[in-house]
Amino acid sequence: MKHWLSVLLLCAALPLAAATRFEDLSYEEKLGQTLVVFVDIDSASLVRPAIEQGKVGGVLIQWGNYSLKQTQELIEKLQSWAAKSPHQIPLLIAIDYEGGTVYTPITLGFDYLPTNMMLSASQDEEGAAAIAYLAGLELRRAGIHINFSPVLDVNSNPNNPIIGVRSFGSDPQNVTKMGISLMNGFKAAGIISVVKHFPGHGDTSADSHYKVPVVKAGYEELQKIHLAPFAEAVRQGVPGVMTGHILYPALDSKNIATFSKPILHDLLREKLGFKGFVVTDSLDMKSATSFCTIAGCAVRALDSGADMILLGRYIKPLTVFKQILTETRQKNMQPRVEDAARRMFALKEELGLLDGTAEIPAPIEQAYKAELEKISDESVTLVRDRNGMIPFTVPEGKKPTVCAVFFAPSRFADQLMGFSKPFLEKGWNVRSYNAALTPRKKDSQRAAACAKGADLLILTSLQWADKTNINQKNAIHGLIEENKNVVFISTMSPYDIKNYPEADVILATYGLNKYALQTAANIILGNLAPQGVLPVDLQLPPETTSSAADVRSKTRTPQAATKSR
Repeated sequence: MKHWLSVLLLCAALPLAAATRFEDLSYEEKLGQTLVVFVDIDSASLVRPAIEQGKVGGVLIQWGNYSLKQTQELIEKLQSWAAKSPHQIPLLIAIDYEGGTVYTPITLGFDYLPTNMMLSASQDEEGAAAIAYLAGLELRRAGIHINFSPVLDVNSNPNNPIIGVRSFGSDPQNVTKMGISLMNGFKAAGIISVVKHFPGHGDTSADSHYKVPVVKAGYEELQKIHLAPFAEAVRQGVPGVMTGHILYPALDSKNIATFSKPILHDLLREKLGFKGFVVTDSLDMKSATSFCTIAGCAVRALDSGADMILLGRYIKPLTVFKQILTETRQKNMQPRVEDAARRMFALKEELGLLDGTAEIPAPIEQAYKAELEKISDESVTLVRDRNGMIPFTVPEGKKPTVCAVFFAPSRFADQLMGFSKPFLEKGWNVRSYNAALTPRKKDSQRAAACAKGADLLILTSLQWADKTNINQKNAIHGLIEENKNVVFISTMSPYDIKNYPEADVILATYGLNKYALQTAANIILGNLAPQGVLPVDLQLPPETTSSAADVRSKTRTPQAATKSR
């Protein structure tokens, strides 16, 4: 409470923006309002001169393993630097808080955010909106204004190397309805939502961080599948759209979307009727820098219709600013820059940053935890149960033993412990082993020792997107072959399920977190009936499986069950 009182006092003490009218800004100051630099706790001092000189209008806080208090203190420091600039205009504070692979168990001190695919598997639009609303309130408490979420990419390509569980799935209608739910939840919380990556990153087979992806789909296919969620978001009044650094020959044969007037102006502005602001994806990505320097890319993006320019990491902001200033003047781009800057200035007015009317919401930790548990119970999916093993039963009077082998990075270790609780509460002996994501011989040996003599073996995989970890795959194959009563759990991208056709029982959680793991344990034990629905078409071969309805008939109702949390 004392901390929040100090925040309020600090906000009250900061002077209001000296330039409260857009017309009072110089051309240099207007240009600065369009530029966003990347910062974290360790690198913030590098951008201080640019902020204090008013050469940037916003910052993107990079995710990392530090506390909420540290995040709040970082934002307060950044805003105090902005208050020293000639115009004293506060910064827009943005974040990539989208769940999925853009996440660690402690992301800037914020709680776990379910992956979009996990939310989609729940089929719970109201629950997804509630999650976004409560998460948005927490973002606002920290001083954040913009969230680059939700991802509206339709993941139609199973070999997509970068989207995966960041997408709501492969069905454009489902992507649309779940994306709109998240967008509305953030809006209700007062967070500016930016949908991405326009006009769609779901049918790519290359990672735009490292090369230029090309989407060869024709215009009709793009319109029916990939553009559909964005078109509906525009109709619903989404405030921001982020571009993809992707080449779409059917829309523009020469330029990636970020540098394309036919895509950003003709399609997005004119045809779809978008009235908000256009954000570039980070300009330090190889798919952008293959064509230009950071400054040159910024100029091309502005000229093509972008309003907010994400300059990226590891740059010298003042040097880049001078280069952009010179080039925009040489190309007589003042009207286009003013148009972009006016949108960013109006956004700050709307948020109450210019007159000090922004408010800080109350804490919501318990409500958020309850929603996470509810979504987890609704989303974990029983993909396969060939022999009707779920719920798993043991002979009366026996004290059974379960071994759980988790293939996961060590930073997820604190998320794994909760899996054991439902088993312990039913009197099971519990063994577990956190094997390396890329296991070595010692991992296989320790996993085999854990599994020896166990009545039930739990194996979890973790695949980020399309890249199968061969060592992990081989280790899991060996453990399935050598043991009976095996339950396999895909804890991230469900596309890895195709790697394990011999697994008789398969669950999918779409994210590695304590809530989903406890739900999986409760399903295995019969405390909870499986409810989740696969959001993607895995094209699995037809076979005899037990449906969720079959399992429900053998499972006590959730109300009657003793569900462990």
